[in-house]
Amino acid sequence: MLKPGTRKPAADGVSPVERLHALVAADMNATDKMIHARMGSAVNLIPDLAKHLIDSGGKRLRPMLTLAAAQMGGYSGDKHINLAAAVEFIHTATLLHDDVVDASTLRRGKVAANLVWGNKATVLVGDFLFSRAFEMMVDTGSLRVLEILAGASAIIAEGEVMQLKSESNLGTTEEHYLKVVGAKTAALFAAAAEAGATLCDRGPEFINALRSYGDNLGIAFQLVDDALDDDGDGHCHPEDVDVHQRSALFEEADDAVLDAAARSRRGGEDHIKDVVQRGEHQRVVPFGAGAPLEGAGREDG
Repeated sequence: MLKPGTRKPAADGVSPVERLHALVAADMNATDKMIHARMGSAVNLIPDLAKHLIDSGGKRLRPMLTLAAAQMGGYSGDKHINLAAAVEFIHTATLLHDDVVDASTLRRGKVAANLVWGNKATVLVGDFLFSRAFEMMVDTGSLRVLEILAGASAIIAEGEVMQLKSESNLGTTEEHYLKVVGAKTAALFAAAAEAGATLCDRGPEFINALRSYGDNLGIAFQLVDDALDDDGDGHCHPEDVDVHQRSALFEEADDAVLDAAARSRRGGEDHIKDVVQRGEHQRVVPFGAGAPLEGAGREDG
């Protein structure tokens, strides 16, 4: 179980996510404009439904990784903006599809799109966003970038199917759980970082390092989120944890969570522990806002 009051916040009171956002703030603003420009359609239902989720307070963590990787590699062009927007479209599309599959009623504190517009419209708008994302990947002119994100999209779908098959299975092993987490969550984190790094004139060592970072961060993110949703008896009650409790609990990921994260990837133990212990999810700030946001899962970034 998560034990409150055992870890201290960052000395300066600013979370790592807030610091990262500050480093790429200008590019994030450009990405947000690109997202709103490219989700447009002559079919009004499409932007209306997409905007319902896109403007609902997502943290933009995945596109932030793309922008940060490109900046870290010294990229000086503008294709990273297109790429970051494409990453967010892929993520949004998966959330829309997930809410239909899971019969969700809430997403990020709002009524889920499938309850407002119905399952058919929600699935089709998700398909539109996937298609638009691939158009934007092509615009980068990089076949490798297209390969990375197309592969990640297929892996995400496989992860969702694996999760569906193991639903309500109390005999699910840790190994299987980590395979699901690696596919449905970490795959896009890894691809987002790798794609941004691929735009740079850097070697494979740099690109592989960024991919590994994204992969480990994605695993830690989902582990903490699942821990927040578990009351310790196998029952999930995310609706019972308010914004401030979630913000505090992200700091209190216990040793069981850290140990599971450490075992998830060979050679990534120290990094994952650093990610969680430094409060990568502490006071996670939604794009364009200054207040803490609830955790992932139904409140996914």
